[in-house]
Amino acid sequence: MKKGNSELLTASQRAALKKLEAMPDETIDYSEMPPIEDWKGAVRGAFFKPVKKPLSLRLDADLIDYFMRAGGDKKGYQTRINNALREYVSRHKQRHA
Repeated sequence: MKKGNSELLTASQRAALKKLEAMPDETIDYSEMPPIEDWKGAVRGAFFKPVKKPLSLRLDADLIDYFMRAGGDKKGYQTRINNALREYVSRHKQRHA
């Protein structure tokens, strides 16, 4: 969900959330959700989403063309540039660590 795209909660939804917030933990029924005892398949940070900051950046035209065509269309080129930069940083962190 993108920031600013979510609908506001109705009065009844806010009231239901307040009621749940006030509920003591001991009264919560976990019978349909047993505790997890085996964490072997767990992935740390699977739902982590880094904070994005807006930035104005000048790149050579051939680089922009490459990333715009790399996915077959213009959509997603910023993500492809971000992923390339993330890979670069990851490789250089390993060398300098």
